[in-house]
Amino acid sequence: MERIHLVHPFPPLVDGESRILILGSFPSVKSRAQGFFYGHPQNRFWPMLARIFGEDAPRSIEEKAALAHRHHLALWDSIYECDIVGSSDSSIRGAVPIPIGQILKTAPIERVLCNGTASARLYTRYLEKVTGLPCWVMPSTSPANAAWSMERLQAVWEAAITAPPGTPPQRL
Repeated sequence: MERIHLVHPFPPLVDGESRILILGSFPSVKSRAQGFFYGHPQNRFWPMLARIFGEDAPRSIEEKAALAHRHHLALWDSIYECDIVGSSDSSIRGAVPIPIGQILKTAPIERVLCNGTASARLYTRYLEKVTGLPCWVMPSTSPANAAWSMERLQAVWEAAITAPPGTPPQRL
């Protein structure tokens, strides 16, 4: 596969009630094709969130967006533009961070959760100084992160999502 230059293909999911911002690194091939976050059928993000909130797993983009909005979650990625091979975070070169001010103008974000270490590295390097919020480094929900079972993912993510405001971030 060849490295290609891409610009983030869809806007953030955010509204005026969003309190927690969840950042991935850059959309996967499947997510880019769907035009929405965590589109790979084996990514555990949506089933995990549904379990945390005691809901049925959303299937459509509309159901996924509604779940995020109901629970005051905003979604985007740390990278706005990059050179990438397929969906591989390790192949990313020339990363340009997202214009995070767009989210900060829309929502009173209180906490930032980075879905995986690639997202956290970029957030810490480029975006933390803009938000003033240190990130929680979360285990990736990607199917490539087979070392983490659904139960372990759910426990750690639930603790981060439900922690009282002002709780210091964890770096896993």
